[in-house]
Amino acid sequence: MSPLIRPTLDQYFMEIATVVAKRSTCLRNQVGALFVRNKRILSTGYNGAPSGLEHCDLVGCARENVESGTHHELCRAVHAEQNAIIQAALHGISIEGATLYCTHQPCVLCAKMMINARVTKVVYQQSYPDGTALNFLQQAGIEVVRVKEWSM
Repeated sequence: MSPLIRPTLDQYFMEIATVVAKRSTCLRNQVGALFVRNKRILSTGYNGAPSGLEHCDLVGCARENVESGTHHELCRAVHAEQNAIIQAALHGISIEGATLYCTHQPCVLCAKMMINARVTKVVYQQSYPDGTALNFLQQAGIEVVRVKEWSM
């Protein structure tokens, strides 16, 4: 009988974030995010256009020739982390003290939102060209962990 290979909690929740990312309609990066507290998922989000607006997979990318990590204001999409925060707010769920699991490192805009929401930990897989975000999270005392991809 072979031993059971059981993922750690970080691996488990990161795998769920990867599944959430599959709903993304972004042509550049499919990002998934979820907030977890006490081993329970509070909310999820993926990057895509605001509700009711056409998605980039239908109308094209407004940032096609723009360097990643710059000119967020040009993008049609709401970031995965932002959508997870919005979903929590819409349903009256506090994310204070929660951990964010995200397929990509948060940008500075999302980092600032999580600081003000009093998130305590960020776990991500893929890097993102925004050192300011990591600096802000560190200054705010938020634990940041980068995990490697894992599969069963």
